[in-house]
Amino acid sequence: MWPGVATVSVQWLCWVALPVAVPGPVTGFISVIGGLAGGLVIAVWWAFLSRASRSDRFGIIALAAVTLVVASRLVDESIASGMMGLLLPLYAVPVASLAIVASAVGTRRLAVRTRRAAMAVAILLSCGVWTLLRSDGITGAGAAELRWRWTKTAEQRFLETKGDEPEPSLSSQPATSASGNWSGFRGRHRDGTVQGVRIETDWNASPPALLWRRPVGPGASSFAVGNGLLYTQEQVGDDEAVTCYALDTGELVWMHRDKARFWDSHVGPGPRATPALSQDRVYALGATGILNALDAADGTVVWSRNAATDTGTTVPDWGFAGSPLPVGDLVVVAVSGTLAAYDQATGEPRWFGPPGLGSYSSPHPLTIDGEPQVLLMSSSGLTSVAPRDGRMLWDHAWPGGDRIVQPAAVRKGGLLVVEGSGFSLRRIAVTREDGKWNVAERWESTRLKPYFNDFVVHERHAFGFDGSILACIDLDDGSRKWKGGRYGHGQLLLLADQDLLLVMSERGELVTVAASPDRFEEIARHPGIEGKTWNHPALAGDILLARNSEEAAAFRLALEAE
Repeated sequence: MWPGVATVSVQWLCWVALPVAVPGPVTGFISVIGGLAGGLVIAVWWAFLSRASRSDRFGIIALAAVTLVVASRLVDESIASGMMGLLLPLYAVPVASLAIVASAVGTRRLAVRTRRAAMAVAILLSCGVWTLLRSDGITGAGAAELRWRWTKTAEQRFLETKGDEPEPSLSSQPATSASGNWSGFRGRHRDGTVQGVRIETDWNASPPALLWRRPVGPGASSFAVGNGLLYTQEQVGDDEAVTCYALDTGELVWMHRDKARFWDSHVGPGPRATPALSQDRVYALGATGILNALDAADGTVVWSRNAATDTGTTVPDWGFAGSPLPVGDLVVVAVSGTLAAYDQATGEPRWFGPPGLGSYSSPHPLTIDGEPQVLLMSSSGLTSVAPRDGRMLWDHAWPGGDRIVQPAAVRKGGLLVVEGSGFSLRRIAVTREDGKWNVAERWESTRLKPYFNDFVVHERHAFGFDGSILACIDLDDGSRKWKGGRYGHGQLLLLADQDLLLVMSERGELVTVAASPDRFEEIARHPGIEGKTWNHPALAGDILLARNSEEAAAFRLALEAE
């Protein structure tokens, strides 16, 4: 029995203990390989090296294989589909391996029939238990969020409570008094940086004050804020909705619906992108490609297009996730790896950028050497186009997985770009000489590896998530200055005037951390919202907005005394 016991022990150390002790993409990969390889070794050991009879040896292996196949046909859709369809064997194989070894060891001195029955029951239970579960997606570390199959989902609970909230009418819109602006995804420059705001950091004396908390439909959208109103996207049953709420009360002002529903197994249902606010219009791109221009005051449709149809692009695995970018008289969207520009007034297509490969990143505005540009990260690398006509200015080839995060500007035309799978960060320099653009690589570092968690640049350093742990690197050479603070795969903002990071952890906690290269220093922490939180926070004046696929909340932050 000892080879089986040793193998299953190593298998579970790789599968469970290692990723918990040392979280990150590399250990996650080792966990996957260890779990599956351990199952194969267990099968070989039992079939060829154990002292069981021939019928027991091959019968048990056959029973385990058949039970796994049958279970895969009976599990809930949330486990059978998409990424979870791949995760099922990753979970079931180690559990079934443990069941085989444990039952073999525990029944080795029992009668043959008793031993066979016990091993059969162990296998049936270890494989059949998956038919009793459903998945609420995965964590940033790739662990499935499993629930009992018969329990209600957050979406079902939301739809039940929504019946109590009347549809708003223009004659009954709530008055709003709160001020503050946040134009859309990651703020005005899409860099997660806040200027002109200094908050009180002693949260024991002046903690964040909850203004309101309300259930919302699922989705990965963040917020746009203006004129006392906030805008987001969510799934409402079979409708994809752009919703407007009062900033100071959270009361629903208006809702625009389209018959569309997107679902994937790692996030769940709902839109992915964040609306953009420009003057009196709200622009929103749904997960299936519907692009709406809506009146910001009442949600009236100004125009609507299907960007997927316009570009001949199929919906990617995780939906269209790029947030619209108003620039000049255009609104630019990323349709997977292709940029498309529409006239803000009429919705007529003005240009389509060079076709690119997959992307979940958003169009990024930047001016280099006095020239306005729109950048897009994709699986082929980084591309820059002229916003007036979509003409390519330059590109930086770096093939890899579909990019998610934004590039970040540093001094003198420098840019930080992330490798597609989040394994490394690269600094490049973009210059223009005699009308020709040149791109040169300065360094590449594995000391900061943000996969889908955006990072910020402050003075001579970058701050962000290295896997699930916060880290700081030097912009001169990519060396790490510090690493600390386990906040899961969260998001963060930079209060630049205060040298302060405002972190939203993956579980919804609010945390402040010093944006200093000297050392990691957590300053304060406060409960925020409940559940997995991948949505980016937004800060409009002194009001911090947070949401996930279950609820949204607004907190008033005490401002630092002058």
